[in-house]
Amino acid sequence: MSSIEYEIVEHIGVLSENSKGWRREVNLISWNGRAPKYDIRDWSPGNEKMGKGITLTEEEFKKNR
Repeated sequence: MSSIEYEIVEHIGVLSENSKGWRREVNLISWNGRAPKYDIRDWSPGNEKMGKGITLTEEEFKKNR
């Protein structure tokens, strides 16, 4: 399985944090060198591991604002 590369371009905010320190965050992330997308997912302390999440293009993110 190939590795997934990511770069957190902008940290937007934390929605919640559980007792083990994992935080549900909203970030602008570039996946595998592509254009950044808005992303909502759970992250371990230090952003070393991630849970499943959802990514949105800028158009999708702004659509219902």
